[in-house]
Amino acid sequence: MTNTLTIWIAIILAGLLAADAVLFDWSNSLFLGRKFADLLWWLAFWR
Repeated sequence: MTNTLTIWIAIILAGLLAADAVLFDWSNSLFLGRKFADLLWWLAFWR
């Protein structure tokens, strides 16, 4: 991965987080965070 691609991905990610904060009051990020925590719990269970 080149530095330019890394910078573009970071800009896009920051823009999506900013849009989620302004438009949806963090509901999408919170949903994804909870699902990720459930996934980690599920993976730890099967370990």
